[in-house]
Amino acid sequence: MTARRSRGEGGLHWDESRQRWIATATLGFDGRGKRITRKASGTTKTAAKAKLREILRDHEDGTTVAPGSYTVREAVHDWLAFGLSGRAPSTVSNYRTIAETHIVGQLGARRLRDLTADDVDRWMRAEARTVSTRTVRLMHSLLNRAVTHAMARDKVKRNVVSICTPPAGRTGRPSKSLTLEQATALLRAADASPLRAYIVLSLLTGARTEELRALRWGDVDLGGAPNATPPLPPSISVVRSVRIGGDTKTRRSRRRLGMPQRCVTVLRDHANRPGADSAPDSLVFATRTGSEMDAHNVRRSFRKVAAAAGLNAAEWTPREMRHSFVSLLSDSGMPLEHISRLVGHSGTAITEAVYRQQLRPVLEHGATAMDDIFPVVDG
Repeated sequence: MTARRSRGEGGLHWDESRQRWIATATLGFDGRGKRITRKASGTTKTAAKAKLREILRDHEDGTTVAPGSYTVREAVHDWLAFGLSGRAPSTVSNYRTIAETHIVGQLGARRLRDLTADDVDRWMRAEARTVSTRTVRLMHSLLNRAVTHAMARDKVKRNVVSICTPPAGRTGRPSKSLTLEQATALLRAADASPLRAYIVLSLLTGARTEELRALRWGDVDLGGAPNATPPLPPSISVVRSVRIGGDTKTRRSRRRLGMPQRCVTVLRDHANRPGADSAPDSLVFATRTGSEMDAHNVRRSFRKVAAAAGLNAAEWTPREMRHSFVSLLSDSGMPLEHISRLVGHSGTAITEAVYRQQLRPVLEHGATAMDDIFPVVDG
């Protein structure tokens, strides 16, 4: 007579409809008093028992996981549905596109518990042939977060993605900076553009494009305090951006920048233009309805000015005015430490890493240096 299994050892029976042996384990009760049951199947008793033992072992170790049919696709979709709260809509859209195209499309059918580090390495190596290094790293990060999300919910015991290192992808478009002659031509061409003040301020202060689009008149001091000790020059306060939540990129990015006289002149003209709203809470650079300028519209207007300056408009973007700011100051002899503070970096290492092509081996503050580079011509 076959001995009855002890309580907690699970059960084993033949399922005629599925033509498989079914192993069942009862793992106690949940917070609502509902019985927690896990099932495993196999074509033979041995296979079903082996899966049953794995379930019981996981339960004893405190690492009970979901059924083995849970796939990478399900893990990614669960994370996209519940793990992106507080993100900007554009970020969510970008993450979804990359996840669906590069992760789900390639690894989606793979059972999560069967995913190995070799699978992840092969996947990243194949993708690196067609996308940039930045995209490869983002793909790895998204999959890593999706698996971590699944692991926290007992869908899988460990995260093999976390032990894999993303390879280098295709070389992207290198950032570049304007020469002094090109920058001078751009400033001259900007005189006839509605984007004049934006371009002058971006090029001569190094503020990020998302910082300028969020700048308000209350953040602008056109007069300074010449009688103070020490005297305070005209300046702008960078305290917000158009990023989600309105915060600057980092805490160090919150800074006050002295303005060259050319910036003061164009901002005064900008404030006095017909129909301008220069109330403290109003945006300095706004649409006709007073709302924030869209990044695509800024890019399109900037490229018109670039073309008028004799540049290949398709090769330049607004963010490269910030690179040009670093390059021009470096060429003028300003120490790297000063440049780092002006662009809002926490240290020189970031400045060197991001702008290494613009920096030169070896004045005062940025406003004074820019006044020397771009003197105001009377009349």
